[in-house]
Amino acid sequence: MADKDIFQKTAEAPSQALEMTIEATTKAINSIPMTGVNKTVKKTEDYWHMLGPGLTTGASDDDPSGIATYSQTGAQYGFQLLWLAAFTFPLSAIVQEMCARIGLVTGRGLAGNIRVFFPKKVLYACTILLFAANAFNIGADLGAMAKGIQLLGPHLNFSMLVIALTIFCLGLQIFTPYSKYARYLKWLAMVLLAYVFSALLAHLNWHSVAHYAVIPHITFNKEQLLLICAILGTTISPYLFFWQTSQEIEEQVMAGKTSIQSRLGAKKKDIKDMRIDTWSGIFLSNLVMFFIIAACAAILFSHGITKITTAAQAAEALRPFAGNATFFLFAAGIIGTGLLAIPVLAGSSSYALSESLGWRGGLNSKLKRARAFYGVIIISMLVGLGLNFIGLDPIKALIYSAVANGMVAPLVLFLIVIISSNKKIMGDWANHRSTTIIGWIIASLMAVAGIAAIVSLF
Repeated sequence: MADKDIFQKTAEAPSQALEMTIEATTKAINSIPMTGVNKTVKKTEDYWHMLGPGLTTGASDDDPSGIATYSQTGAQYGFQLLWLAAFTFPLSAIVQEMCARIGLVTGRGLAGNIRVFFPKKVLYACTILLFAANAFNIGADLGAMAKGIQLLGPHLNFSMLVIALTIFCLGLQIFTPYSKYARYLKWLAMVLLAYVFSALLAHLNWHSVAHYAVIPHITFNKEQLLLICAILGTTISPYLFFWQTSQEIEEQVMAGKTSIQSRLGAKKKDIKDMRIDTWSGIFLSNLVMFFIIAACAAILFSHGITKITTAAQAAEALRPFAGNATFFLFAAGIIGTGLLAIPVLAGSSSYALSESLGWRGGLNSKLKRARAFYGVIIISMLVGLGLNFIGLDPIKALIYSAVANGMVAPLVLFLIVIISSNKKIMGDWANHRSTTIIGWIIASLMAVAGIAAIVSLF
């Protein structure tokens, strides 16, 4: 067998293994007697099939880097900042809904719309900063996943794990048909429930949890304000904007709408389904944020452990007090969320650059027909991989990522609000006035968060 064939079969192995797991799970579920619960099962099944880009976008927001931020929040301030989960939920959901609506109505991705309606300099500045931020984030997440695996298998070599994870993620993105790939991402989103279970095992004081969940508490010191800005930055991230808009396009292409003309406009049902999908995904993301903060507050903060810098460190710190079950769920979550988030980070960079430069691209395309698109994904992954071998501290990688995101997020948000509010572009699906006002408020908040992230370095 030729070397090329051997490489392709090796690269396809991850997707084949995941496909077998999904098929086995589906068969097991179908074998359960459904007498008396058919209607409930049918509704659940219909809801599951409705979920797609919104679910995976929201779930990918809780990457290992985000988990580290939420863990530090709970460890350092206890339940005090728990209200941020509810506060950021509508903000993030409104932004992602605007992005999804832009994709559904215009038939183009976000970068494609920016290219048409704004100066190219603005577009190129956004995409270059996005690529840089995502590459640093990929590097930090690869390292975090490898550390997570080492928690379960301490004898495993870190370098080999990072390389294997890179190959695994590339194999899924390049050699897996989009219809299957989208299914994998949906199932991987369910990994986030590990954090809900880990928190439930922590025996929370629900009275305190409820109190801090609804009543904002801020001490107005520099450290806490910077942490709030960090949470805003990791919750409302530029890569999510580009990814979700492009995924709406991918879903339409998969349905046979291969030209921009055929994708123009949207039906009422399309918008309704998109909203359910998007708000469900963001709800899952923020629910997980809530439980991670709560678990670390109840266990680490109460035992005086207030300094957490990585997700793996959080898992290790939880183990002595919460037991092996919580430790295992936390560690498994690091691995699963990384497998979900890294392809989204690399993919969003590729969508943005490909649309900016007019390249043929998309996960629906074969490698031979979209070499530049997949080339950007490969380069993003290799840069992220390389960061783990040049001695760059994962925390510094996240700081650089936060700074790049802090520069690009407000700019892209302003463009999103302008596009989604324009009736000439969006027609009947342009923002309502209240949505536009909220959009400007969010963009202004992110501008403040971005400035704080940059100032914190000096």
